[in-house]
Amino acid sequence: MRLGKRIFLRLLAGVGVLWGAATLTFVAVNVTGGDTALAILGGPDALPTPEVVARVRAEYGLDRPLIEQYGRYLARLARGDLGESYRLRIPVTRAIGQQLRATVELALCATLLAVTASIFWAMLTAKRARWVRSFSSGSELVVSSMPSFVIGILLLLVFSFRLHVFPASGSHGWKSLVMPALTLALPMIAVLSQVLRQQLEEILEQPFIVTARARGLGDAAVRLRHALRHALIPLVTLSGYITAGLLGGAVIVESLFARQGVGRLMVEATTNKDVPVVLGITLMAALVYVVVNLIVDLLYTVIDPRVRIG
Repeated sequence: MRLGKRIFLRLLAGVGVLWGAATLTFVAVNVTGGDTALAILGGPDALPTPEVVARVRAEYGLDRPLIEQYGRYLARLARGDLGESYRLRIPVTRAIGQQLRATVELALCATLLAVTASIFWAMLTAKRARWVRSFSSGSELVVSSMPSFVIGILLLLVFSFRLHVFPASGSHGWKSLVMPALTLALPMIAVLSQVLRQQLEEILEQPFIVTARARGLGDAAVRLRHALRHALIPLVTLSGYITAGLLGGAVIVESLFARQGVGRLMVEATTNKDVPVVLGITLMAALVYVVVNLIVDLLYTVIDPRVRIG
């Protein structure tokens, strides 16, 4: 009963997040400069006549007051209709679906790489010699401070243009996924490692760790079987937030490496003022955020029973 109530409240809050995301994006797209009707027709270079522009505005309801357009959009959204792309002339769900697989592959690879590497690195460096911790903290600070496009360019220079190990662009084959996934994962690894190592160093000073060592357990067993589980909650929390925000990084990475994906579609839709696609991708990102954080909230009860009891 308590868990069901918790899930219901989370879902209710998720509906509010989706509504807020749709509203803010609708307002932002519609108050920016440029004529949506001209964008639909191909831009000012298409040289449409005023009669054609007026007909397009009437066809898409752009001649109606903004509040009425907003109300009609929410009504369609309640029916699960995201509308049709102005430029692609296909349903928004289809436009997103065509690009979704590439972005999901990139996000999953980056997340798995980041979580695995951060756990390994934190376990390796926690409570070690002072110079080891200083080196790891300094390198993590440098990497976490670097913008994604800088990391991507450095990887391109080394592994594509210098060593010719991985392709510089494209979405075909596993080799084309390596550098984009690394570009997204490296800042995540730096942040997660810092948090996890700090938690591990605090936990390794606790009395139950001393007791475990007194029972004859080796250092690796103490870290893996006792300390790691207690340090996982902050890692899971940050992993959830970072995973949900991967779409922002995908926009840069997919453009830098010329990959297909939702991020690149978002850039093109924003440039062309394709409002339905922009709104659809924003709602998808908000939905991912809600679902991931619901999963994280449920994982708390699995990792630490004290959360469930509380």
